Amino acid sequence: MLIEFSVENFRSIRTRQTLSMVATPRLGKKDNTVKVPVKGEPKFPALLKVAAIYGPNASGKSTVVRALDVLQNVCNRKPGDDQKFPVSPFRFDPELRDKPSVFEVHFIANSVRYSFEVALTAERIHFECLTVYERGIADVLYERTYKDGHEAYSFSDNLEGGEGARTTWKQVTGPQSLFVSQAVANSQEEFKQLRLPFAGLRRIMVHTDGLDRSAKVTREWLVEFPRFGSDLSTLLSEVDVPVTAIKSIANELPPPGINAMLRPRQTTTTTLTHHTSLGLADFNFDEESEGTKSLIGFALWWHVFQRENFSATPEVLVIDEFDSSLHPKLVEALVSRHIQSGVSRQLIFTTHDTHLMDSKLLRRDQIWLTERDQTGATQLRSVHDFEGREGEDIEKRYYEGRYRALPFIKPVALNGTSA
Repeated sequence: MLIEFSVENFRSIRTRQTLSMVATPRLGKKDNTVKVPVKGEPKFPALLKVAAIYGPNASGKSTVVRALDVLQNVCNRKPGDDQKFPVSPFRFDPELRDKPSVFEVHFIANSVRYSFEVALTAERIHFECLTVYERGIADVLYERTYKDGHEAYSFSDNLEGGEGARTTWKQVTGPQSLFVSQAVANSQEEFKQLRLPFAGLRRIMVHTDGLDRSAKVTREWLVEFPRFGSDLSTLLSEVDVPVTAIKSIANELPPPGINAMLRPRQTTTTTLTHHTSLGLADFNFDEESEGTKSLIGFALWWHVFQRENFSATPEVLVIDEFDSSLHPKLVEALVSRHIQSGVSRQLIFTTHDTHLMDSKLLRRDQIWLTERDQTGATQLRSVHDFEGREGEDIEKRYYEGRYRALPFIKPVALNGTSA
């Protein structure tokens, strides 16, 4: 479970900006929160199940999502991968252009609280640190620092493995690989101190392209698990898409050759059976609306979110432009279903759909806003950071500019020029 995520010196983000999933005390809508047990910290606060990020175009909403995606890129790198990291510093400040981007995440894995920080440029990792909080007291398991062409490590006396293992782990850690990743890959299964938090770090699923990629994965799942088609068609029909069946078959790839190289290499054919008062008709996936395709993408994660004990299930699902091609009422219904479900998962998304503000579905601390300041830097705040009261008309106040984060549009004179 995600407690909070911070990022600095990355794209449009200059100074440290933090997205917190800690529920504010004394706010209502307790179903929107989940109480996660934390070893040694019985009074640890509840966490939010949903966070929605709003803001004008080019204000930095997608940058927050991309920052989480960078974290996953680093954690999921395979040994030997020497591609540059997808980071870019804040360009308006000359002092930051050559400095690393910094990402820090606080999270809970196996009922234990951790924090992980990594600083990197496109070429290499400059800093890496993993901390465990035993009974609320910080214990830095390891810290790695690169400075003036040299790497230095420090380790907790409590870190398992001994000097021999640590030396091996350092030797196999390259400039573009995490120490924790190499330690896990080159240690015995019974070594859990690094393995468990690293697995927790990797259970954040990020979609920077809406749900297009997820829809592709869903179609591939249908080939391997045809019975999933029944669950998927049920979900679609429940949200007013009249589909009674859905199935996918694998296509044979074209034989090698010049012509084959020029043809699309679609690996699945997906057919949806629609029902109307006139009867049934089959439609190819490509014939479906963009909204239906997005729903199919979301359905996969809705399905695995419900499997509480499934080890491969993401703890956190992050989607950029969740409302793309979806009706506002449908977005509300999907978010509401997740909130009302009994699973301990988190959904974070960017959106322009202010209907969610008006629906009274979300709390003040679940609605986040991005805007650019005079230096061009992204500022990230929640509605709860502004003066107001629970139950106020958030959508109305948003359009009145009470929370800022609105696009500034120059008025146009009658002759068509800016006034």
